[in-house]
Amino acid sequence: MKEYICIDIGGTSIKYGVIREDAQFLETSSTPTQAMQIGGPGIVRKVTGIIEELSGRYAAQGICISTAGMVDCEAGTITYAAPLIPDYTGTQWKKTLQERFRLPCEVENDVNCAGLAEYHAGAARGSKISVCLTIGTGIGGAILLDGKVFHGFSGSGCEVGYMHLPGGAFQDLGATSVLSGKVAAYKGISAEEADGKYIFDQARAGDPDCIRAIDEMTDILGMGIANICYVINPEVVVLGGGIMAEKEYLSDRMRSSLDRWLLPSVAAHTRLAFAENRNRAGMLGAFYHFQARHTSE
Repeated sequence: MKEYICIDIGGTSIKYGVIREDAQFLETSSTPTQAMQIGGPGIVRKVTGIIEELSGRYAAQGICISTAGMVDCEAGTITYAAPLIPDYTGTQWKKTLQERFRLPCEVENDVNCAGLAEYHAGAARGSKISVCLTIGTGIGGAILLDGKVFHGFSGSGCEVGYMHLPGGAFQDLGATSVLSGKVAAYKGISAEEADGKYIFDQARAGDPDCIRAIDEMTDILGMGIANICYVINPEVVVLGGGIMAEKEYLSDRMRSSLDRWLLPSVAAHTRLAFAENRNRAGMLGAFYHFQARHTSE
């Protein structure tokens, strides 16, 4: 059975592993990205080292890359990356890795990969039209039509984090980093202390500051998602990102917020779901992207 190396490059960590052609992982691991310290060129060196080590132990048939940033899938290059990863724009992943390892390589944006993972093996299985959002340091989005990523005319389709809402951009108002910042300000503590675990533990214990901050976040998310739904009319909206592991606490709140901003006739036909693939979503989606581009082989 064929084996493939999967790499998921994020601003915080690089997840990597080896997957079989039946979509079963043989091993997975992760390492800090150190994005601000080493920048794009350093990340290329780090990923090259990971592939070198894995290819020494597995007879890999290809390299599947999921990455932060806007991606030209044909060329396998990064067309734009936020300041979170310095000197990353212009990185030629496909050319670099194919020349180095003599293996086919495919590259896709990490949120698009998460959307593919949810379509093939998650909360959006078999859907006609789905939207996948990842809520983290920023907010990323993916649109899938019959299981195929909609990239838009020039590759920037569904960059919803930059969408304008009253008060600022969607991700500047509704991202997890904003939630942490608000709670830190309310409590007079550092943003590092006000992490997701702290916020939700305190909210469950009845802390009014944490409850208020979460409610403000869900209201913003509901507004943004409703705007997307009015344009796309998806069958399902899948919510991902670390904070969405708090499904039990957030599910009713997110549904209520979305219903507040959507017309009842639209809300009745819009399913809200939580991502099922968690930390492996990027790697798994990168594999499905590779597989789709090599179906004739």
